Amino acid sequence: MNKIFNSSEQTYEFGYNLASSLCGGEIILLYGEMGCGKTVLTKGIAAGLKIREEILSPTFTIMNEYKSGRLKLYHFDAYRLVNASQAEETGLSDYIGLDDAVTVIEWPDVLMPILKNYNCKTIRLEYLDENSREVTYDE
Repeated sequence: MNKIFNSSEQTYEFGYNLASSLCGGEIILLYGEMGCGKTVLTKGIAAGLKIREEILSPTFTIMNEYKSGRLKLYHFDAYRLVNASQAEETGLSDYIGLDDAVTVIEWPDVLMPILKNYNCKTIRLEYLDENSREVTYDE
């Protein structure tokens, strides 16, 4: 599925609507340049899961955990990880693919050795201009 979004509100709404189809165990891989809307999309997913906490980018913490919704949300930002072993050594890989949670991973490439054993959904966000993004979603 390809869609053009002309505002961050549309990106958020897409995430919100996507959340209604999530049952737990899903892993959503987010690709796109910095600032293209990956965290906005995650905020929409969180809202759709009825998560009450404020959703913040996990750039410096690598993972944020949210437990207040109908499913838990594990939000990863793997940008600063050097390799998949680093995620395994720190126990981060233990949070991937749990049945009672949704895992959203920004910058997932470094984690592909771990993720190859999972059925992941991929969302790509691409800048078209200052306000517009093309979103490609592999369902």
